[in-house]
Order: sequence, then C-alpha cells, then structure tokens
Amino acid sequence: MISVEGVTKSYGPIVAVDRVSFEVDRGEVLGFLGPNGAGKTTTMRMLTGTLQPDKGAISFDGVPIAAELTSAKSRVGYLPEANPLYDDMLVCEFLEYVARLRGLDADESPRAIGRAVEETGLADVFFRPIGEISKGYRQRTGMAGAILHEPEILVLDEPTEGLDPNQRVEIRKLVSSLGAERTVILSTHVMQEVEATCDRLLVISKGAIAADGTVTELMAAHRGVARYTVEAEGEGLEDGLAELPGVIGHASEPIDGRLRVHVEAAEGQELRPEISRLAADRGWVLWELRREQASLEQLFHELTMDQPDEAMAQPDETMDEEDGE
Repeated sequence: MISVEGVTKSYGPIVAVDRVSFEVDRGEVLGFLGPNGAGKTTTMRMLTGTLQPDKGAISFDGVPIAAELTSAKSRVGYLPEANPLYDDMLVCEFLEYVARLRGLDADESPRAIGRAVEETGLADVFFRPIGEISKGYRQRTGMAGAILHEPEILVLDEPTEGLDPNQRVEIRKLVSSLGAERTVILSTHVMQEVEATCDRLLVISKGAIAADGTVTELMAAHRGVARYTVEAEGEGLEDGLAELPGVIGHASEPIDGRLRVHVEAAEGQELRPEISRLAADRGWVLWELRREQASLEQLFHELTMDQPDEAMAQPDETMDEEDGE
C-alpha cells in the first residue's frame, strides 16, 4: 500500500533522512523505532505529505503522492508528537472543527464524530473543555481527530509520550483496535508497545534503515552472544569464569562481600552446567546463576548504539517550533 523509494531529506548541511526505502502492506501495523534525532519524525511528515523529499518518491498504491497530494493527504490520519489541541475548546467543539477542516458536510459530520468518539472512548469527556481533561484523554481526542475522516493510513508519532503506566496500557489497546481496520505506522520508544501491537519493526539510525522485520526475525538475526550473571563467594571467581571455553568477555562488581560477574559467551554453548561444576570443584558458594534472555531493548541498543545523542536533533526541533506557530 505504501512504497518509500530512496527518500532523502536534508536541512542545510544536515542529512536527516538518507536514501530510505521500505514498503508497508495494507492492514499492517509497522513499528517505527529509532533514537531521538534519527529521522523518524521527518520520515513520518513526508509520509503524510507535510514535507516533500529532496530525492526519491513516496507512493500510495503505486501512485506518487506528489502527483496527487490533496488526494493522498485525505487518505492519511496523523497524530503528531506535539498533539495540536485547543485547550479553550470543548472536546465536541474540537471534533466539529476538525470535521469542517476535513470537508465533511452537515450530514456526514455527526455520524463521523459519533463513530470516532465510540472508537476512542471519549463519551465521558465529550462536553468537557480540553484544558481540563487528562493527558490520556487528550491523546484520545487527538486520535479521534486523526480518524474522523476514516483514513486508510494512520500515522502515530509517540502516542503514549508523557502518559502514566495505566494510560499507556489504555492507549496501547486503542492502537491495537484502530489497527484492526487500517494500515498503521507507529513511532514509539516503548518496547512493550512494539511487541504488543506491531506486526513488523523498522529501525532507523542516523537517517538510514538499520533493521527491518518481525520481532522474532530481528532477534534471531542479531543473536550471537549469550550473557550470564554469576554471583558467588570464593577465590579466583572472575579468573576461573574467564577460562571457561567459549567465554569472550566478562566484567565484575562487588555485592555485599560477594562478587557478581557478567559473562559473555558465544551463542549455542550452554555454560550453566560448566559453571555449576566449576563452582563445586573450587568450593564457591553460588548465590545466583542465570542466563539472561535477549530483549528488544538490547537489540535496539545494539542497532543504534553509534547514534550520537544530539545528531540531527536540530531539524526536528526547528520543525516543531514552526508547527507551534
């Protein structure tokens, strides 16, 4: 449904997005991940038609959006990271305003608003001022505005940013339900949301695609190092563990008179039996022995660890200020 081909976007000398290409199938929920300043927001703005790429093309169903920009924009619902709401409006007034902006007529508007309110669970605050509702309800209001015109594509940029854990769970459920009937592109830093809602992940780092696939596929492709934690009392603990076959690295820290050693070994070689036997032979007292499960957070860190903290942050910050004006 969506095709991004060799898209590049620069802000002066800074290349925010560098020859990015990917596709999104109809009905797919795509998790779009990357550190701050990696180019996520710039890419999402190009997908919505808000920005035009310097090079490359974005197409919906094979038609470049630049060729029919107004039509393409009508197919997209967008919730930006800075949720643009008017605090002095009632929720109902805001949705009526969005309906007018979307060109819905007097007959369509009430039905569209009623459907969006039901989907996003806004009935309890429908007649309340936006400035008086919780952050969770504010995000729901933004989502209701984004789906009011029944878009085929929904682009959500950090929809749970700033929410408490309970609100995150509710918005996560909402995103899952919205994705049942739409193609969704979700940008987030919260890995639990990705695992719970996304069919596929796209990781961007320094403006380029670092990885693309399902969680299972990416974890399998980047597996290769097994990590163990050993906490024990005894002499020669760190040196003894370092001498085990397959160990490629280790680090230690003192814990209440004991030593906790973090061991890295080549994947495919199970060290726990070897460690247990070594502890028995040398008279160590084991307090803890566990093999750490590979996590999506670890994978994300490995794929983006070379991303400078402040790299390419300025373009998105500048654009946010312009949007605020």
